[in-house]
Amino acid sequence: MNNSNKTIIIAEAGVNHNGKIELAQEMIEKAALAGADFIKFQTFTSAKIATNLAPKTQYQIENTNSNQNQLDMLSQLELTSKEFKILFNCCKDNNIDFLSTAFDDENLDMLLDLGMSFIKIPSGEITNIPFLRHISKKGIPIILSTGMSDMHEINIAINELTSNAVDKTNLTILHCNSEYPTPYEDANLLAMTEMRKEFNINVGYSDHTLGLEVPIAAVALGATIIEKHITLDNDFNGPDHKASLHVKDLPLLVKSIRNIEKALGDGVKKVTTSEAKNLNLVRRSIVAKTPIKKGTVFTPENITTKRPGNGICSSRWDEVIGQKANKNYLSDEKINQ
Repeated sequence: MNNSNKTIIIAEAGVNHNGKIELAQEMIEKAALAGADFIKFQTFTSAKIATNLAPKTQYQIENTNSNQNQLDMLSQLELTSKEFKILFNCCKDNNIDFLSTAFDDENLDMLLDLGMSFIKIPSGEITNIPFLRHISKKGIPIILSTGMSDMHEINIAINELTSNAVDKTNLTILHCNSEYPTPYEDANLLAMTEMRKEFNINVGYSDHTLGLEVPIAAVALGATIIEKHITLDNDFNGPDHKASLHVKDLPLLVKSIRNIEKALGDGVKKVTTSEAKNLNLVRRSIVAKTPIKKGTVFTPENITTKRPGNGICSSRWDEVIGQKANKNYLSDEKINQ
């Protein structure tokens, strides 16, 4: 889905709006100013995700009301379809693309009716076969997060998604670790390159580590998409704020990724325009080590190599050794015959 060398940067707002559309709109504005390509939300109906017996994860317990169950927590983070339409238009006004992860058929269809350009499947739905089959019939580009899954499960999901109208060229899988925050030792970025080789498919990286280093490294390893959670305040009450990047640091992430894209180049080793001017200044020419009289044979005892490199290149040493001087040379004079 990304045919250029530009990495797609998704600012993941998720549920960090805390159920308040005003915060969501502010996040759109900040993400757009930072230069992100997309801002992504989460669209769900709580009762369709979890039963009232579903417990929260440990990180959710630590960052929210510990007396709530998962259903109670999610119900406070929902936005309505009307609010998502407002956010979609807000993205248009701020020149940033809208994206939201749906967790069920109805919400997905609603988002597509708004005009969402591709589908993002969250890690938790990678084994949701009925949902994957519904998605596969849409015939538009798909991003699949792979947190908490292994290669076998990923392969099953890919087969489901490509069984109908989705071509593999329109599918990108994101390496991901679904712990918030992810310990550095569990980021396992090399799994991204293994997935690319195994499935012959575009890969990206959805990051939950703290800081900027890991997503930047993922770009250097070939990630075509980077997704990073953002927040307006790391101290807000909510499940994901503590593990998210503060929006004030998002511009630096975007700039760093764009710089890495430039630095990757085309892979052809050659003298660049910027360094060519230094070549003769730091390479060596063959020069006289001592005064040399005409007719004297050049030997390691009477010639050497020194800068600048605008004479006979030092790489031609073996050609010069054994020749006879065709003139008198002073010490440090370039051999030029």
